[in-house]
Amino acid sequence: QVQLVESGGGFVQPGGSLRLSCATSGNIFSIAAMDWYRQAPGKQRELVAAISSAGTTNYADSVKGRFTISRDHAKNMVYLQMNSLKSEDTAVYYCNANMTIWYRGSLKGLDAWGQGTLVTVSS
Repeated sequence: QVQLVESGGGFVQPGGSLRLSCATSGNIFSIAAMDWYRQAPGKQRELVAAISSAGTTNYADSVKGRFTISRDHAKNMVYLQMNSLKSEDTAVYYCNANMTIWYRGSLKGLDAWGQGTLVTVSS
């Protein structure tokens, strides 16, 4: 079983900061890209930030300069540092990883998702 578990969400006032973490577990052979998505109430899920295995990062225009994605290859974890938070950042944040896993003695590709962590930005 492969699992992604997010943590670090919560309630914060506008202008505040939060750091999200995503831990992976299971029979993971390798992880390529790791991403953070978010879904606000009544809206579609959107890509917030992505980081490749080489460390190349990409951000949604709405979070550039405020959010930073990073990863720990040794721990197979990905982080999202969120600064200068705005009310429009309120959403459930999901971790996503494109990985290769061991399954029944063979390698298999898997696009895995976490359960999400809620971030609420409000005064």
